[in-house]
Amino acid sequence: MKTEYKTKTRMAIIDYLKSNPDTRFTARDILKAVNRDGSNLDRSTVYRNLERLCREGKLVKYKETDINAACYQYSEDHGSCHDHMHAQCSECGKIFHLDNAILDDTAKKMKKEYGLEIDYGKTVIIGVCEECKQLNEKNK
Repeated sequence: MKTEYKTKTRMAIIDYLKSNPDTRFTARDILKAVNRDGSNLDRSTVYRNLERLCREGKLVKYKETDINAACYQYSEDHGSCHDHMHAQCSECGKIFHLDNAILDDTAKKMKKEYGLEIDYGKTVIIGVCEECKQLNEKNK
């Protein structure tokens, strides 16, 4: 069994992501946030740690199409984020872990109609959360 590295860099990244468990971040976001707290990390060190944390199952990596970048989210407390879909608020960025039972009929129809098997862990439904919707209506 491999031992887990517990470097300052690794712990700074994990602590930052744990403090924002329902949000996704790019490597650049993480680098800026961690360095804002007084660290002096370089980009390659952050990327190396992010990839290692993904392999260990502590982070989930998503490909964001609208910003053409990979995003990372802490997932250790959610069990396997690869086994269920997510929804994300396009306003505040909050992540919602969806119950697969809600989407199973849609997944079956996609398979039957298009021959497409949905990869639950990489599927994100974009919408506006109730909190942001109410805030937007207030500001009109």
